[in-house]
Amino acid sequence: MDLTRLGLAGAPSLEIRNLAYDTRDVAPGSLFFCIRGASADGHDLAGEAVAAGAVALVVERRVAVDVPQIVVPDVRAAIGPAAVEFFGDPSRELEVAAVTGTNGKTTTAFLLHSILAAAGRRPALLTNIERRIGGELRPTGLNTPEAVDLQRLFREMLDVGDRSCVMEATSMAGAKGRLAGTRFAVLVFTNLTQDHLDFHGTMDAYFAAKRALFAQADRAVVNVGDEWGRRLAAELPDARTFAPEDDLGEIDLKLRGRFNRANALAAIAAARELGVDEEAIRGGVEAVAGVPGRFESIEAGQPFAVIVDYAHTPDSLANVLEAARGLGPGKLTVVFGAGGDRDREKRPQMGRVAAGLADRAIVTTDNPRSEDPEAIAREVAQGRLEVVLDRRAAIQAAIAAARGGDVVVIAGKGADTEMELARGRVPFDDRVVAREALS
Repeated sequence: MDLTRLGLAGAPSLEIRNLAYDTRDVAPGSLFFCIRGASADGHDLAGEAVAAGAVALVVERRVAVDVPQIVVPDVRAAIGPAAVEFFGDPSRELEVAAVTGTNGKTTTAFLLHSILAAAGRRPALLTNIERRIGGELRPTGLNTPEAVDLQRLFREMLDVGDRSCVMEATSMAGAKGRLAGTRFAVLVFTNLTQDHLDFHGTMDAYFAAKRALFAQADRAVVNVGDEWGRRLAAELPDARTFAPEDDLGEIDLKLRGRFNRANALAAIAAARELGVDEEAIRGGVEAVAGVPGRFESIEAGQPFAVIVDYAHTPDSLANVLEAARGLGPGKLTVVFGAGGDRDREKRPQMGRVAAGLADRAIVTTDNPRSEDPEAIAREVAQGRLEVVLDRRAAIQAAIAAARGGDVVVIAGKGADTEMELARGRVPFDDRVVAREALS
């Protein structure tokens, strides 16, 4: 493709065969976008990109390499529209159904994917725990891929015969331009609760980032059981609305918990907006017996319940603990923590939720990243809760103490298979550790 067609002002006439923002993905004929990231600046890597085959750069300031350079005010803002043009605007052909919100995105996406499959819409799936293209599993990555990766994936979906796609659309992805140029056939809003304030700063700014995504949607579905959802619905008078108390009719929902009822209603409303018939909706919802790492039951013949869930916000932790309380008449124990390099304000809130809803709360390590795990645990526990920093030991202690009728909830990581530490990622799967403890 000729560079002049990528919507970049001042672009020279030059043949481009690939787009890249990571030097590891540069191939001969690439246009390289010099993105400024948290740990590295693409401008400093321009020479490496050119050596690997980049024939032009998109920059915010000129660099000392001898290839054409297109200077733009914001490289991130330029990459999305360029990717859309390069890959032929695939979301114009592909029916993209997206889910945004603090909690419930993944489960709602799984349910909607199942519905569209039952309806013969040949859907792909993009979530943080599973990607499925042309019916085949792909490696996962960001909840919402970077713009180049996303548009490339859309094009691949069309090439292998997919005709729709269900995906998670995060507020950070929208703010960083990853979704620029993507058309949503329908966009679902699940809820908004405290999270990501390290990035957005305030709840109003967090809401504004979600709200901005709806400018790209042909149809909107909004949860008015959520206070922010009611505000959004007031601004989107044509939106289809639902609330967790709505009737599911004759649908046999296999997923437990009031929060999963809301997720199912969200998927059903979105499917109706897409014109899916009621038989396919019912069949699709009833086909989902569980979602990996989302209120997932770990069974080894034990006389008590063990549940692994992704809950990592005050609201989601409360929802999971309230649902777990109904699984047995005995004591409820929760093992949980808070991630490092993320919203610190929610840490004591999570501690208060656990203290108020569980009989025993064990604070442990959960993806500390560059922070000190002990310091994070102190902020969560506030001197009131038990702390066992070794996550494996914490899970083992909770399961060892459980008796018939008890419930153990292991929250925070869900289907994650790695722990993010300062020294890098190491293997760690709560489900595997729980099964080992049960054995």
